Amino acid sequence: MSAEEDFKQVGAELADLGVGISRMMGSPALKDQAGKVFASLQRDGAMVFRLVRDTSEHTAALQLPGASPFDPSGQGRAVKDWVVVPHSSAEKWTDLAEAALSRPR
Repeated sequence: MSAEEDFKQVGAELADLGVGISRMMGSPALKDQAGKVFASLQRDGAMVFRLVRDTSEHTAALQLPGASPFDPSGQGRAVKDWVVVPHSSAEKWTDLAEAALSRPR
């Protein structure tokens, strides 16, 4: 499946938890019931998740092959708590999205 199809599948799997698919800055995004974004699909097919730094989920996500802290500027300024996970680890996306959804924002 394509990254967009996998992203939509994650959204569908979390719909019962009140998750909706929307857009943020032109990219598809997952929002909680309060309208807060907790995950987003990037143009390169990777997905970025808001995982609280220093948690087991954050650490595990960064250990996935090709994963990295989210640096939207590309200038070495990672955004706190956000982790980029490539499409090659799409089988982990639902678990990571559930973890991101369960963390306070």
